[in-house]
Amino acid sequence: MQTLHVAFDDTDSRAGRCTTHLAFKVAEDLKRSGADLVDYPLLIRLNPNIPWKTRGNGAVCLRLHVQDAGRVVDHVRQAVEEGSAIGTGANPGVAFLQSDRVPVELQRFSALAMCDVLSRQMAEKVAKAASVQYFTFGNGQGLVGSLGAMGCLLDGDHTYELIAYRKIENCGRPRVVDEQRVIKFSADTYPNTFNNYDRNHNRVLIAPHGPDPVFFGVRGESADVVGSALPALHPEEELDGWTIFRSNQGTNMHLQNEMMIAGVKAYTAGHVKCKVSSKPHAMEGGHAMFTVEQDGSEMPAAVYEPTGLANIATKLEAGDIIEIGVGVRKGTTKYPKILNVEYLSVLELAPAFDVLNPVCKVCGKRMKSEGRNKGYQCNRCKHKDASANKILVPLERGIKTGLYVPTSKAHRHLTKPLQRYGIEKAGFQLLTS
Repeated sequence: MQTLHVAFDDTDSRAGRCTTHLAFKVAEDLKRSGADLVDYPLLIRLNPNIPWKTRGNGAVCLRLHVQDAGRVVDHVRQAVEEGSAIGTGANPGVAFLQSDRVPVELQRFSALAMCDVLSRQMAEKVAKAASVQYFTFGNGQGLVGSLGAMGCLLDGDHTYELIAYRKIENCGRPRVVDEQRVIKFSADTYPNTFNNYDRNHNRVLIAPHGPDPVFFGVRGESADVVGSALPALHPEEELDGWTIFRSNQGTNMHLQNEMMIAGVKAYTAGHVKCKVSSKPHAMEGGHAMFTVEQDGSEMPAAVYEPTGLANIATKLEAGDIIEIGVGVRKGTTKYPKILNVEYLSVLELAPAFDVLNPVCKVCGKRMKSEGRNKGYQCNRCKHKDASANKILVPLERGIKTGLYVPTSKAHRHLTKPLQRYGIEKAGFQLLTS
């Protein structure tokens, strides 16, 4: 038996198709022909800030033991070409590596693909250096995601997702999911599943709304717990099938690298430790804007209303020390680059004061300024005091140090839910690494 890594990306478009569904089909075909999966199929979410991504920017990788690698390569290449939405915007890439180990070059490329903008040309150089065989269609940008998925060992924190698929004739029709069953399943499996139901907005989160073949997806901490979703939710629609992926979803993997404000690139992601340099202000629509400073460089930051963090942000004061997980929005001729905040961690609170005029020593009424450096006078008794100064009264901040994460309806695929903090996994033993 030979160890073969198979990865592909960008097989879908906004008009339909689904990369994970194609992975499900390919894996079923290969298992029927005698191949053995070494690991769960991997669903790897890459940098969510890439502007040309489709939906969740997910790529897949299958790690296999096969008897005839050449035959598998031919079969998968044809399956990707025929099963992709090439005519409506898909630009697939499919990659193959015959090796017992994942080369360091691929692992490094994968780490960059989580948070940076990578070109097809860079992907081709890495593929050749790592002896990866690949095929591309359209403009071939999917090669970047393919190598990103192949190089991601998921040997640290990871989660699982059971994805159930619809039959082709049902795609495009409304999905019918029993809301009460979702609520009960979510309660019964907490904290080991996440993002099933948003109680704040009474909204089912497991079912998408597009024309793709995904019926629902349930994410959690183990294959067993997500596998229990099918009997618990008991979908009435006849399914095409289902599979369980191992994934980096819900891990904040795209926010692990520390970023420096000076020279930060558009569309990148990471976390920034900085100081609030301007009092945040509320904007129309419920958003909040403020400026942060790091090593002498300043940059605007934005917290958007759907995250549920805008009210927290407006309670910050200049001088507060914070850490923010961010994606960098591209600047224009009118506006600079902006740090779009994904989470907010308050590390240190600066003292804040209400500045008041001094009290008259004669009658106790608050005095009024006579002008700059001219002291104060009491309007009631006309007493003047040239030596009086403003009074600083400490303010209650209305905010505490600690971590603030977005509401579940605003979560990206990679966003780590609050319930996962403290239960992250430390490793996973791969037979291929």
